[in-house]
Amino acid sequence: MNYLDQVQIGINYIESNLDFDISLATVAEAAGISQWHYQKIFRALTNETLKTYIRSRRLANSLDKLLSKHQNILEIALTAGYQTQESYTRAFKSSFGMTPGEYRKLSNKSLFLKKLEIDQAYLQHINQRLSLEPEIRQQSTMTMVGMRTLFFGAESEKNNFSEKLPPLWQEFMPRMENIPFRVPGNCFGVIFQTREKSDQLEYFAAVQVTEEFDGNNDIPVGMQSFEIAANRYAEFRHQGNPQQIDSTVNYIYSNWLLNAKTLHNSGPDIERYGDEYIPESNDSVMYYGVPVSEPC
Repeated sequence: MNYLDQVQIGINYIESNLDFDISLATVAEAAGISQWHYQKIFRALTNETLKTYIRSRRLANSLDKLLSKHQNILEIALTAGYQTQESYTRAFKSSFGMTPGEYRKLSNKSLFLKKLEIDQAYLQHINQRLSLEPEIRQQSTMTMVGMRTLFFGAESEKNNFSEKLPPLWQEFMPRMENIPFRVPGNCFGVIFQTREKSDQLEYFAAVQVTEEFDGNNDIPVGMQSFEIAANRYAEFRHQGNPQQIDSTVNYIYSNWLLNAKTLHNSGPDIERYGDEYIPESNDSVMYYGVPVSEPC
């Protein structure tokens, strides 16, 4: 049995006991190695401590309980491992930007920040194909021209990512040369949330245009211009088949963002495709950026 197998056994134990107190020692015992050894391997693989992972998974497990309304918030707090409703509320708001009561008022599971269960394919991806720490940069205002579609992402039960986005790019790529004042070098996938209580997303396949573009220029039929406001971005390097981008996004939202002492500030996520991008190749490189606030 290799280390990935042993780590996965420990994770499976955690998943089976989210409603109960979970000690680090029992996780390691289930995996068949010492506590020190398991914690060391887990941190090296995930860039996260075992204790933090357990706490955040139990917090994420409480999301479904809040929406079901079968338990009051105090009962949910105790089940999640918090001694008081107040301490649970503080932790919840720190991670998700709203109180448990505010989240309970949502009519569907629209919250994107959710701690996901780790599986072995995910472990392999984040250790071989992903920069675990992003480049933090200030992005200036960008004027874009592109083609638009609506889709549901991997976090939604209606996920139709693979049906909607590839055809959009196939239609856009041959036509982007016709966009006036196009900035050469990069293409962008720009992802906006639509309505606050919907998990539907708006996606643009787009290029940036120069300051000479004034909105009155001739835009190719079926395209539109839009603006991305100046923002602070954490940009991650994704190496591998572009179809595996969901694993990178999962890491950003369910691991890094929950532990980075910063919040997604509701701007659009941005995929950046440059000279290193090779469609359907494991050697491909692209970049995924999320807009973030200053550290708390």
